[in-house]
Amino acid sequence: MTSSISPFTKPAFRHLFAAQITSLVGTGLTTVALSLLAYDLAGDDAGRVLGSILVLKMVTYLLIAPVAGGMAHLLPRRMWLVGLDVLRAVIVLCLPFVDQVWQIFVLVFLVNAASAAFTPVFQAIIPEILPNEKAYTKGLSYARLAYDLENLVSPAVAAALLAIWSFDSLFMANSLTFALSALLIMTTVVPQAAATDRLGGIYDNTIFGIVAYLKTPRLRGLLAVYFAVSSVGAMIIVNTVVLTRGVLGGSEFLTTSFLACAGGGSMIAAFLIPRLIERTGERRLMLSGIVGAAAAMLLGGALLVAGERGVMAFA
Repeated sequence: MTSSISPFTKPAFRHLFAAQITSLVGTGLTTVALSLLAYDLAGDDAGRVLGSILVLKMVTYLLIAPVAGGMAHLLPRRMWLVGLDVLRAVIVLCLPFVDQVWQIFVLVFLVNAASAAFTPVFQAIIPEILPNEKAYTKGLSYARLAYDLENLVSPAVAAALLAIWSFDSLFMANSLTFALSALLIMTTVVPQAAATDRLGGIYDNTIFGIVAYLKTPRLRGLLAVYFAVSSVGAMIIVNTVVLTRGVLGGSEFLTTSFLACAGGGSMIAAFLIPRLIERTGERRLMLSGIVGAAAAMLLGGALLVAGERGVMAFA
């Protein structure tokens, strides 16, 4: 009975899931490489550069993802996804040749614009190839686990590659992963978009999801939770390279090791959450997680004030 609702019984889901994991691991490699590239170009200002990159990424997603999501049912979806994967592969391949900070911003904007146009269309396909609710729920869980796995696997792969090559090789590896993702999607039978009752123009289709989200009280509360979680994630992405390279004077390997530790914590949480929800409930678990993350950030700040020994203890 269990196998009958497994999303992996659907060849289309297997191909799309493999494409997702492939592109996620590649994107994770680029995240590591960008932090090292920023430190190489900006030195102690790398944290500021990475913070600006993160803001640029979020603004790009906020501007483009709603438009792509609103028009997902009108696009030739398979060719759209393949084209965006190829575009991302080409853009990432340009990053090893960057020698100015502003060039990073331009390329990061372009690759995130392509990703923002890719993700909503990709996600819109999943419920159509998994019409069974239980299979769809499992599919979403596997997709979430893939994101957490990327946080662990990418730094580990990056550390292995950095042992024999420079960080430029990480960009090239990411380009290859996007190309492989495009190939996997090309071999997938993507169903025609389901009929929709959204008959308005581009503007109406764009704001449909945003309005529905903000009109739901529980989702507004969840938005605050996402904001808190994102703040912690931003701290890790922006400051890890500054702390490991600038404060501790460590190597590129130390940076990737710290990022792998963060990914490992996320993986452990992903495995424990189903059992913890049964014991404590969703609301209490989310609030406990936020309080714990806030306490960790406060402890980290206090140890930073204490100096280099404090940083090493926090690490």
